[in-house]
Amino acid sequence: MANKSKEIMDLRDVAAYLDVHPATIYKYAREGKIPAFKFGSDWRFHRKMIDQWISEKVRYNSQKSDRRKE
Repeated sequence: MANKSKEIMDLRDVAAYLDVHPATIYKYAREGKIPAFKFGSDWRFHRKMIDQWISEKVRYNSQKSDRRKE
């Protein structure tokens, strides 16, 4: 299980944190869909940036559903 107090997470930490397969996180990082940076050949993720990214996705999805109601 991911240590939720860790500032910098690796691919497996983020996959556990988001409860998705590591291959999904790898694909999103490679495509620039999730905030990430490379350290050597490995992807790393800043926890605060992941939390912000989640908040943005939630906000966008709620706005999208609000627009459908109009």
